[in-house]
Amino acid sequence: MNDGGAGTAGAPGSSPSGPVSVPLSEGPFLVVGLGNPGPGYAGNRHNVGAMVLDELAARAGIRLAPGKGARARAVSGEGRLAGRRVVLARPMTYMNESGGPVRGLLDYHSIPVEDLVVAHDELDIAFAAVRLKRGGGEGGHNGLRSISRSVGSKDYLRVRVGIGRPPGRQEAADFVLKDFSATERKELDLLLVEAADAVELLLQRGLEPAQNYVHPRN
Repeated sequence: MNDGGAGTAGAPGSSPSGPVSVPLSEGPFLVVGLGNPGPGYAGNRHNVGAMVLDELAARAGIRLAPGKGARARAVSGEGRLAGRRVVLARPMTYMNESGGPVRGLLDYHSIPVEDLVVAHDELDIAFAAVRLKRGGGEGGHNGLRSISRSVGSKDYLRVRVGIGRPPGRQEAADFVLKDFSATERKELDLLLVEAADAVELLLQRGLEPAQNYVHPRN
């Protein structure tokens, strides 16, 4: 699958692994972490995108709070991350209704869909690996499907956090709604750090240079 080009995220300077992307957008960027709301889901594999978002908010010192009107169905906050203006957000709807809150935030902040970054769990990537892409299919992910439908485009940036495939005959829907295993939890903190690093690099350098640096590492 084609992971796309550098898109609008990009900044001048030298990449860790070679050429830089052409600086186009100065932001703000809407960075969204997907998950289901409530403490019962907080440790689920399906919520790893929301965990990444919380890591980014902590790094940037951005407080996430519920908004009003178009922002009412998400917690969000504004600030700077990786030298860029950002809106960090976590929808407070269930996963399959993520698109409405995301569309509301894009409209409220006048952010184009090309400057939307979505962090989410990915069954088709091994646990603890991180991949970046723009556009493409949703791979059966209901949160991505809802976002694509609501914003009218698939051409947004994705930070795909690998959770791997379920063992044996376990259904994928059951697997993603279970907490990480004890073995996985030993690596989870590092995975969240690496995924958050990937988001920052994506904002700093653009998609292709970020891919060139992140993908060979994991």
